[in-house]
Amino acid sequence: MSNSRQNRHRRTRTKAAVLLTVPAALTAGVFATVAGIDSASAAVVPSPDHIVVVMMENHAYGQIIGSKDAPYINQLATGGALLKASYGITHPSQPNYFAIFSGSTQGISDDGCFKAGSMTAANLGSELIAAKKTWASYNESLPGEGSTTCKSGRYAQKHNPWFAFKNVPTNTGKTFAQFPSDFTKLPEVSFVTPDLCSDMHDCSVGTGDGWIKNNLGAYASWAKTHNSLLVVTYDEDNKHSGNQIPTVLYGQPVKAGTAPTTKYNHYDMLRTLEDLAGVGSHAGKAASASDITGVWN
Repeated sequence: MSNSRQNRHRRTRTKAAVLLTVPAALTAGVFATVAGIDSASAAVVPSPDHIVVVMMENHAYGQIIGSKDAPYINQLATGGALLKASYGITHPSQPNYFAIFSGSTQGISDDGCFKAGSMTAANLGSELIAAKKTWASYNESLPGEGSTTCKSGRYAQKHNPWFAFKNVPTNTGKTFAQFPSDFTKLPEVSFVTPDLCSDMHDCSVGTGDGWIKNNLGAYASWAKTHNSLLVVTYDEDNKHSGNQIPTVLYGQPVKAGTAPTTKYNHYDMLRTLEDLAGVGSHAGKAASASDITGVWN
């Protein structure tokens, strides 16, 4: 991609972008805001053409990073950006999925099944749709596109918060078999949810690492040369590491070899995804969160 095109793609994502130039206002430390958005976490992030987020399960940072059982994730970390202080919000699993998707745990504190379409809060999917951008989730072992079933074999609804929201069409919840081999046909933002074995919940680290390589490795390689991004993160740790989780960003917009030590959590990740996609809004606690910085080309 040419420098001029990169410049056109790169936009400033901020909670605020405009400083008053009136001397009295500057003396008072007053900031002008755009559409009521504050300036606490102003940052410049790129504009990837495609973003794919894959959520894995129940492993602490030290169980994955540097582990011989996770060679592919560590390869991505070396060739991309590794967040050295990334954290889940709470325990157990399900509230963390709601946090990264909607900026709130939505009052959920367990892994029980929810009523489909019962929530109306803003979320990443609804924001993308409102901004006329494309969104989908790809869910391994989902019985069929748009299925809101609670459990089916190795599929678990608790890892798929999008089905809870009335403002996210159920037909954007796809099976993983529908993940396109022509990556130009991917939505601008998508989540991938492996099933309970592939996500390391019920099966080994090596099984999950191999699943990512075999199923998303081709996309990762493509993203490196096509202004696109892969995010590999986890819902929570093993409950023994202060909820510190592995999070890796990989693709052309990412500065290879970066490893920031700034503390980030799922709300920061949601804010970053919103700003990378340019939706112009922030759901729930993402509004007061910070963009991930120090990792972008």
